[in-house]
Amino acid sequence: MTQTNSDYKLISSDSHVVEPMDLFTTRVAAKFRDRVPRTELIDGVPHLIVDGMRPRKMGGGDVAPEGEDLERARAGGYDLKQRIIDQDRDGISAEVVFPTIFLQSSFASEDAELQMALARAYNDWVAEIFASEQERFAAVAICPMADIKAACEEVKRVHALGLRALFLPARMPARPYNDPAYDPFWELVQGLNMPLTFHSGTGHEPRIERGPGGAVINYILGAQIDGAYVVTYFVASGVLDRFPGLQLVTVEAGGSWLAWVMTQMDEIYDAHHMWVKPKLSMKPSEFVRRQCHVGFIYDPVAVATREFTGIEPLMWGNDYPHPEGTWPNSIKLLEEQLPDLTPEEKRAIVGGNAARVFGFKI
Repeated sequence: MTQTNSDYKLISSDSHVVEPMDLFTTRVAAKFRDRVPRTELIDGVPHLIVDGMRPRKMGGGDVAPEGEDLERARAGGYDLKQRIIDQDRDGISAEVVFPTIFLQSSFASEDAELQMALARAYNDWVAEIFASEQERFAAVAICPMADIKAACEEVKRVHALGLRALFLPARMPARPYNDPAYDPFWELVQGLNMPLTFHSGTGHEPRIERGPGGAVINYILGAQIDGAYVVTYFVASGVLDRFPGLQLVTVEAGGSWLAWVMTQMDEIYDAHHMWVKPKLSMKPSEFVRRQCHVGFIYDPVAVATREFTGIEPLMWGNDYPHPEGTWPNSIKLLEEQLPDLTPEEKRAIVGGNAARVFGFKI
């Protein structure tokens, strides 16, 4: 797999745009202006203030970036010309684009009207930014789910704007995704053929630990575990059985857990059949292979367990321009992760599966 090998079209199922900090100041109603996400100094340190969340330090650390980290810090904005240069350098043909600064902002507040006001502002902006390059970029539309009727209206609106994928919170603690109240939404999305994406660490506070080990604990148990949460809820509750056209993508949650979830769902479904409701038309693992996809950055275990999961659910992403991502060394790191795969398997993981789900033409 080389950067000049046209046999492998690399599509990042997980990339990010860096939004301007004043995104919401002119795009939301005046009554919300004093509650929009903003930066404030706390003890002399800039913090992101989001309604419904603890303040978050901005800047990502005390050490000034240098070398590739400095490049990464400057990249990822909304200058499409520079973005294409950056992704061409990494061998990327197309990408699915998520927010960065406001990744959690539209899901955090308990005020459903504020949630939707922020989402609409972001969706309008991102549709404008990427309108001229929709074949190369699939920017996801943020879709808060606290008000299901309003969510349905926003889906229709963003579909008309040309956005072709939706970004839902990974968790809905007050109304989990097994609630039949969501069925009108699933039916609408299925009819519009819009994949549902769930980025890790959204819909809840992922910073669950402040003590020793917090950085690792929060990333795994506060965020990456969301992938297993989403897949298990949608499969076991029968949502995917009732709506066979839905396509789910968990983002930045890795894929090492998928083999465990698939095998254990099948085992528990059979062993506890006397208590299982609803009864499904297929094994749980079959719904995963048909309708679920897991996005990973660097996860050789997810690749190694493909005997259990199949190739269909696996999607790679470079997480551009975030520091835990693989840009600008994606091809080298992919070679390390995909050493023993057939050409067909490689094509599917690095781009084919994403092209199929998100409608890229490769």
